[in-house]
Amino acid sequence: MADTRRRVKVYTLNEDRQWDDRGTGHVSSSYVERLKGMSLLVRAESDGSLLLESKINPNTAYQKQQDTLIVWSEAENYDLALSFQEKAGCDEIWEKICQVQGKDPSVDITQDLVDESEEERFDDMSSPGLELPPCELSRLEELAELVATSLPSPLRREKLALALENEGYIKKLLELFHVCEDLENVEGLHHLYEIIKGIFLLNRTALFEVMFSEECIMDVIGCLEYDPSLSLPRKHREFLTKTAKFKEVIPISDPELKQKIHQTYRVQYIQDMVLPTPSVFEENMLSTLHSFIFFNKVEIVGMLQEDEKFLTELFAQLTDDATDDDKRQELVNFLKEFCAFSQTLQPQNRDSFFKTLSNMGILPALEVILGMDDIQVRSAATDIFSYLVEYNPSMVREFVMQEAQQNDDDILLINLIIEHMICDPDPELGGAVQLMGLLRTLVDPENMLATANKTEKTEFLSFFYKHCMHVLTAPLLANTTEEKPSKDDFQTAQLLALILELLTFCVEHHTYHIKNYIINKDILRRVLVLMGSKHAFVALCALRFMRKIVGLKDEFYNRYIMKAFLFEAVVKAFLNNGSRYNLLNSAIIEMFEFIRVEDIKSLTAHVIENYWKALEDVDYVQTFKGLKLRYEQQRERQDNPKLDSMRSILRNNRYRRDARTLEEEEEMWFNTDEDEMEDGEPVLLPTDKSKNDDEIMDHFGKFMERKKLKDGDEKEVLTKSTLTGRQSPSFKLSFSSTSSGSSKSSLTSHSASSNSPGSPGSPGSPGSPGTIAKSTPHMAAITTKGGLIGLVDYPDDDEEEEEEEEDSDEKEQSAPLTKKSRLGS
Repeated sequence: MADTRRRVKVYTLNEDRQWDDRGTGHVSSSYVERLKGMSLLVRAESDGSLLLESKINPNTAYQKQQDTLIVWSEAENYDLALSFQEKAGCDEIWEKICQVQGKDPSVDITQDLVDESEEERFDDMSSPGLELPPCELSRLEELAELVATSLPSPLRREKLALALENEGYIKKLLELFHVCEDLENVEGLHHLYEIIKGIFLLNRTALFEVMFSEECIMDVIGCLEYDPSLSLPRKHREFLTKTAKFKEVIPISDPELKQKIHQTYRVQYIQDMVLPTPSVFEENMLSTLHSFIFFNKVEIVGMLQEDEKFLTELFAQLTDDATDDDKRQELVNFLKEFCAFSQTLQPQNRDSFFKTLSNMGILPALEVILGMDDIQVRSAATDIFSYLVEYNPSMVREFVMQEAQQNDDDILLINLIIEHMICDPDPELGGAVQLMGLLRTLVDPENMLATANKTEKTEFLSFFYKHCMHVLTAPLLANTTEEKPSKDDFQTAQLLALILELLTFCVEHHTYHIKNYIINKDILRRVLVLMGSKHAFVALCALRFMRKIVGLKDEFYNRYIMKAFLFEAVVKAFLNNGSRYNLLNSAIIEMFEFIRVEDIKSLTAHVIENYWKALEDVDYVQTFKGLKLRYEQQRERQDNPKLDSMRSILRNNRYRRDARTLEEEEEMWFNTDEDEMEDGEPVLLPTDKSKNDDEIMDHFGKFMERKKLKDGDEKEVLTKSTLTGRQSPSFKLSFSSTSSGSSKSSLTSHSASSNSPGSPGSPGSPGSPGTIAKSTPHMAAITTKGGLIGLVDYPDDDEEEEEEEEDSDEKEQSAPLTKKSRLGS
């Protein structure tokens, strides 16, 4: 049997029946020769010392609790427990124990008997049940001891529970409780507390039904007031009878339903307030109590849902103008609690529940309530609305689209929600955050339905941008009319940050709707005004909004940004931030780095042509110098279109040998308009390339010869990168056409720091420490009349460029120096 090591805590039960932590280690199961059997071993993770060595006895009862706990008794008054960090570890050790004992691992208890002597086992098997002492004042201490000693043993617990059920013992105990209270017998009351608490831990539904009955429950709560660890008793009964008041907002005619509501409230109170917080080993012993409350709530929801008269009256009063404010608040609070109870229902029952509420008109009722001035009522209505949105956002969307055909924009439900978000009086905007989450759910295309007849996404988004978006952006537009935010207090800043978060979500998930809105309303310019806010988080929200737009690489957005010179606000914020190394600095640099890495040509040209003088001195990162390099490469390709043809042919000659690629290039050539060619310009078809291999490679060899000659005359010292400590020379291959029509070539060496864009040490390109890259900027380009239309990056360029240089050197020696390649006239 292979060892299985898992991280565990070892616990032992002390004389006060409290669990002591003996240390943390790793458990394994293995055969121990000294013990002559499979054993559990726990070695301390600190020093490897043995924390536990316990033989898995075939007759010992092991109990698994809560998926991560194994408890057992080794001797009289010596109980052990292993608490696992992971469920998987507990399951594996449990399987080992069950395998040794020949039990099914699906059981939670391996034996019926827990470490009892042979005589006790014989007595337990032969005796019909546990005999309880007479229910007398003088025997309370004996009974309390009996309950305490029975709890660790599953069999004793079972027999004790049966004895308490069969003899009607609980009612006798509660009668004794009245006697002790009348006599002020504190010792007896303390014993009764321990007895009643122990009965709760027996975890028996039959006992709970007796204890929670109308005649017994208050006396049970009374027993639990006399905790021996407290100097004075609690006053739970006084709170339940005098402070807590049951209100029937709508009269309940069914007495069974009314009694069930009372019972559930009191049992919930016992669980939350009266019983002491259970230890990790007692939680499993109260599972039946949790189930009792759960099923009570299910019954209450079901009974109310079936009472059509009750629900009809409820919604009628909610929407009636004659209903006073206090009454309406009680009705809304009831409805909120009703919806909260529904969360305990199974999915199919919850569907039925919300359909019933929808048919009763819950959404029109909420619309009326949200239009009221009472903040508490609106808050409760918001909670109800959140239940509906989380359950079925499509139902809410369908309702608001239907009411738009009949009502003005101002009173639409969704606009009321937006207004409450904007007007949240809470300085921390707790309610606004909740409402923003609901709006986000409603406008999320991921949960929108699409059918053969209609598309919910198209319909709802068209509705939202027509009727609601102006309400959402109103605070933003009102606050950004000048060059700086007109209001810059903390609460306004928080609200604008929430609005920007939702707008950023829209940019990411909505396509033409948000694009049209931003461009037509000049939203981005207004948003960038917030870059001047004194609150850094608002400036970052504005920058994140722009970064999301730039990240789409949409030319419609790009033209809008360039036409309005919207980078000006970003550059200004960057310069005002100075040399501070903070989140704003990093976020702005990241946006420009994205433009460089993704080679967004229009934005690259715009930034360099308009803001280069402001950014050229920034040298602690190479982002802006990299952008300048990108820009120069673009200009060079525009000025020398034949350069791209040469590179394309060179790349195709080196890498594209298969027939499929040749067919694609032929098709591309045939698709090119004749007027895109210069007059008299010869065209090299893919089939002609093999004929010109020698000429092309010879041409390239001459470039390399000039490079070597130049290097012999003058050497440049490569600067060491301040960021990575790596050298990264990059060579730039440039072709120029003379006026005479002959093609001249030169290879110029450009030294760049290792942080330069495209170099091995820069953030945007891979590189290995301690190496010097010898690669050229790897680009194969296809040109048309409009300029560059495609770039190809070859991952294995480094190796093949080195091989090509070697081949070029060999060709240099053999090829005649007078041979020239003419690519254009």
